[in-house]
This record gives sequence, C-alpha cells and structure tokens, in this order.
Amino acid sequence: MSITVPKFTSKTGDRFVRLLRKENTFVANLDALGSFVWVTIDGTMTVKGLLERVKEKFPGEENIDQRLFLFLQQMMALHYLTY
Repeated sequence: MSITVPKFTSKTGDRFVRLLRKENTFVANLDALGSFVWVTIDGTMTVKGLLERVKEKFPGEENIDQRLFLFLQQMMALHYLTY
C-alpha cells in the first residue's frame, strides 16, 4: 500500500515548492504491517487493541510488538499520526 503525504506543511515550505514548480507531496510505500496498521487505525483504538489485532493478523511473526511500536513512533515523528 502507498500513502501520499505532504513534503511541507508550513506556508513557507508550500511557497518554496510552488516556486520550484514541484509537487508538495510524495508517495510513501508501506510494508504489510504498515499497510494493515494504516487501514486499521480509526482514531479510537488503543495501542493495546491495535497490538492484539496485529498479532491476530500476523501470527508467529517475531518481534511484532517491537515492529508495531517502531512503526507508530516513526509515523508520529513524521507527523503522519497524532494523538
């Protein structure tokens, strides 16, 4: 799965991109875990609930909890997710 995200969220960044006549978005490709999480989160689910669903979807995957937490941290750092 791919998601389209903005390069810049500030007015200055947006003006810079328009000045260069470039798009202010890029495509981020998600792996199977990231794709599942992206379509599963709904704004009301807890991380614990999300982890339970991820474990059901990916039984036997090693370090799935660590992978989920790392994915969520990365999405938060990039401001793709908020809480």
